[in-house]
Amino acid sequence: MESQVGADLCFPQLLNMSCRKPTSRSKMVLLNVLVSSVSLLTVSLNLLVIISVSHFRQTPHTHQHPPPLWLWVSDFLVGLLVLPGEILRKSSCWFLGDVMCSLYKYVASLTISASIGNMVLISAERFVAICDPLHYPTRVSAPRVRFCVFLCWLCSLLYSGVFLKTDITEPDTPKSCFGQCALTVDYITGAVDIVLSFIFPIAVIVVLYLRVFAVAVSQARSIRSHAKTVPLQRSVTVLVKKSELKAARTLGVLVAVFLICFCPYYCVSLAGDTALNASSVSYVIYLFYFNSCLNPVIYALFYSWFRRAIKLTVTCKILQPGSCDANILQ
Repeated sequence: MESQVGADLCFPQLLNMSCRKPTSRSKMVLLNVLVSSVSLLTVSLNLLVIISVSHFRQTPHTHQHPPPLWLWVSDFLVGLLVLPGEILRKSSCWFLGDVMCSLYKYVASLTISASIGNMVLISAERFVAICDPLHYPTRVSAPRVRFCVFLCWLCSLLYSGVFLKTDITEPDTPKSCFGQCALTVDYITGAVDIVLSFIFPIAVIVVLYLRVFAVAVSQARSIRSHAKTVPLQRSVTVLVKKSELKAARTLGVLVAVFLICFCPYYCVSLAGDTALNASSVSYVIYLFYFNSCLNPVIYALFYSWFRRAIKLTVTCKILQPGSCDANILQ
């Protein structure tokens, strides 16, 4: 009997301290295949985007909008490191030890914090571009963009270090069993995390976008009235304003998808562990990470130059001499 019980444990030699191996194998296999596919798609799409936008010189960011490369880098890391770790953590026993568990939690926290910070930066950049276009070249200069991105990742590194420090300095925190990498935080740390990672950035993003949306609507009305009074300047005005309106719509879709993917996770965190069963919590976490797969798809749907850049990359035409100077804006 003891041997049969031990066969179901991650560490049979620790009968009273070991976790049990995951059950429902068929359901777990299907979920793992699905999440693995999403992980592979996330890595492929974001890597493709990073290569495409970095290769070509004639893209909108060269003279107006800096592309959110920092967003795609964090999304790429989610697909490359976080999702595979989540599959391992949920579908099998954790045999990598406490150090690797702490490192995984640190990387997961780092990439998510960076993604949230990047969304705030993108919203702020769109706010300046649409609401104060005359000062855009000076306020959103290349050095300032690099500094803000650096500051965002530095803050994410330091902030995520709080969770790593807790694991290292408090190794005797309550643990259900061995063979498990549980993402547990104390009440105070969890409350601070919800405020800093969810409530505050969401409030900033929503306020900025509402302001951008209001200005975009006002600009759309001015386009119609201006086109009637000054027919000669109609084409130029429409092209300039249309570009800004498209950027506003893109930001709106990004923000909406971001909220749809992130809100359920933090709502569950606010409600407590007993709000949903373990299976439902897993789906919420996977939806949380799925946002990283959707961001490059959103840009591909809205920007034709973006699609052309990806097409040239997929067909390996970027390997041709002088391909970096190709005009993808036409």
